[in-house]
Amino acid sequence: MAVSISVLVVIVSLHLMAFVLAIGAERRRSTAKVVPDQYDEYDYCVYASDASTAYGLSAFGLLLISQTVVSGVTKCLCFGKGLVRGSSKTIAIFFFIFSWISFLGAEACLLAGSAKNAYHTKYRGIYHVTDLSCETLRKGVFAGGAALTFLSMVASIVYYAVHCKADTGGWEKHQNEELGMTSSGFTGNQGQNAGQFEKL
Repeated sequence: MAVSISVLVVIVSLHLMAFVLAIGAERRRSTAKVVPDQYDEYDYCVYASDASTAYGLSAFGLLLISQTVVSGVTKCLCFGKGLVRGSSKTIAIFFFIFSWISFLGAEACLLAGSAKNAYHTKYRGIYHVTDLSCETLRKGVFAGGAALTFLSMVASIVYYAVHCKADTGGWEKHQNEELGMTSSGFTGNQGQNAGQFEKL
């Protein structure tokens, strides 16, 4: 099976968009500060924009679509015609596993980060009495998702390219053509031998 440029473009584009969104989510994490109410009786948390939640979920969806495309084209390594034995098959299996590990890790970071970033502390504390703590997403969760997204992109590209090289579809077709030529040649020889017997 030949490598399709359009498939590679789709894989790279979706991964890069997910990577950029994950970086954006890391930079736009929600921040919070404790402020008193208008009567100075209670403290409560005021949160900034929740843009990183939208970014994280968008990156999650794009990465999921890209992995689905790779799995669909390669038939998830399990439902195709098989791979030719050799180093290409070993490399394809290694990067297949590595791509899934990095994909699942990235999705976990993106989903957990989005959920945590969307959580806001709801309770209030008595002004200057209660030490109120505002829950926020700690630094590095979306950055970890971005790094794993990039690794997933590299692994997916290598896996797809090596899978195409090791795919047995073309090899089986070539073998069938050779078998067909051999059979036709054998039938022709039989016909000539029969003609010689008839002349005798």
